[in-house]
Amino acid sequence: MNKKIISTTKAPGAIGPYSQAVEAGGFLYTSGQLGLNPETGEFAEGVTEQTRFSLNNVKAILEEAGLTLDQVVKTTVFLKDMNDFAAVNEVYGSFFSEPYPARSAVEVARLPKDGLVEIEVIAIK
Repeated sequence: MNKKIISTTKAPGAIGPYSQAVEAGGFLYTSGQLGLNPETGEFAEGVTEQTRFSLNNVKAILEEAGLTLDQVVKTTVFLKDMNDFAAVNEVYGSFFSEPYPARSAVEVARLPKDGLVEIEVIAIK
C-alpha cells in the first residue's frame, strides 16, 4: 500500500511520533487537531474558540492535501466535558454543510495539553 504523509505549517506540528495526516487508499486520515493557534502554539480561550481553531487546523491540513471540508466523510470529536457539546456543535455547524459527514462525539478523561476539544477527520479524495 502506498501512503503519503501530509504536513503543513498552517496547523500545529505533531508533538509526538505521528503525522498531521496520512493519505492512503483514496482517503485522507488526519490526526486529532487541538484548538491551538498555529502561530503561537497556545490554546484559544474557551471551548468555542478552541473548536474554531481545531476545525481551522483540520481545514489547513485538508487544503495542503488539495481537499476541502466538503470531502470529509467522517469526523470524531473528543470533548473534555460533554456539557460543551452544544457550543461545539454550533461552531461545527458553521464549518460543514449538507450532506454532513458522519460523526462521533465522545467525552474523554483528558486531552493532550489539557485541551477542551480535539477533532479528527477522514476525507475522500
